[in-house]
Amino acid sequence: MKHLTAIILLIIIVSLPSCKFLREKKIIGRKKTELAELLEQQKKIRVADSLSAVKNRLQALENARLDSIRFAEEARLAQASKYNIVVGSFITPEYARQWADEYRNRGYDTKIIQMEGGRFELVVAESYESVGKAVKRLSQFQDTVQVDAWIYKKR
Repeated sequence: MKHLTAIILLIIIVSLPSCKFLREKKIIGRKKTELAELLEQQKKIRVADSLSAVKNRLQALENARLDSIRFAEEARLAQASKYNIVVGSFITPEYARQWADEYRNRGYDTKIIQMEGGRFELVVAESYESVGKAVKRLSQFQDTVQVDAWIYKKR
């Protein structure tokens, strides 16, 4: 009986450290798995951020391209339209921009052109190809919108 008790006690003593070892090994294994999952998730986030940055850069490039096309079209139209109905002329560019914004808010497609041979910036509400259309519209414009509007012929 003493031997049996001693053997059982010896088995318990030997198995206790091994259980602790096995428990620690399981915990370490779980921590390694969690670490691997976190690293994989971090990698996915980095890739998503990189893709988002590339998408933003491409969008900015596309917006810049569209802006340059729009500015080129506006410049072409400004040169093509010879007869402009002017609603204001200013030496100070800021005043010209404010006046153009005022007419833009009223619904006109305003533009600011530089007076040839002068320092003035002209705020143009409408532009026409022919002098007849411009004069006809100017009289209507003076009656309803701006009394002192005038026509500027671009060379």
